[in-house]
Amino acid sequence: MPDTVAAPVAARKPSRRAGGNAPTMTLTVKVRRFNPETDERSRWDEFQVPAEAMDRALDLLHYVKWHLDGTLTFRKSCAHGICGSDAMKINGENQLACSILVQDLGVGDGDTVTFEPLPAAPVVKDLVVDQSRFFDKYRAVMPWLINDEAVPVTERVQSPEQHAIIEDATKCIMCGACTHSCPSTWADPDYLGPAAMLKAYRYVFDSRDTEAEERLKVVDSKDGLWKCYTIFNCVQACPKGIDITRWLSALKRKAVTTRY
Repeated sequence: MPDTVAAPVAARKPSRRAGGNAPTMTLTVKVRRFNPETDERSRWDEFQVPAEAMDRALDLLHYVKWHLDGTLTFRKSCAHGICGSDAMKINGENQLACSILVQDLGVGDGDTVTFEPLPAAPVVKDLVVDQSRFFDKYRAVMPWLINDEAVPVTERVQSPEQHAIIEDATKCIMCGACTHSCPSTWADPDYLGPAAMLKAYRYVFDSRDTEAEERLKVVDSKDGLWKCYTIFNCVQACPKGIDITRWLSALKRKAVTTRY
């Protein structure tokens, strides 16, 4: 089976935007495709897509699916950078398709934009990956508040200073871009990965939580913190700008200074 199969090119369509403004460029959208029912290995399909600088990468995929090839498969939900559904590899980098604009990709008329599924994950179809293993690791760190003390009359109070310690980590939307950018994840499918360990940090350092030691037992392991080699891929990939490596380093310090 050939590695590259070009899909039919449809005629140029009107602009997607209200008012019918003419697109400012035509891009070659190149998508790594895989259908487990028909393909032995992945292939590349190419499509000619009209675009504007302020279009999102997700809009390019929508155009292909709605006008050129309805079999194209990808995940998306809110399309506003909150749900994390549409993380994928765009022009070689893990990104959210709904949060990156055409102008941010540095492309112009006649240029190519590539879309691939996140690396180091089983592909279900096209750009959809199996996230079961990713969320198994997430659940392993107990990513919820645990406090068995008597329930207070009001909420469990946390000062602004206490919240500031974990605030950056609370921005995580579990898109998986960081975990699937990590060489340790590529090399070891059992590695917990930065997303799960960031959640562990978020609760270990939460002043309202009482089970820090139990989480430390999970991350202070051969598949946890000590396979993080601090190369900052996760920081670069995070669409929310979270300083993940910094917080994992704090979690390492906590692990070596805590007896449990």
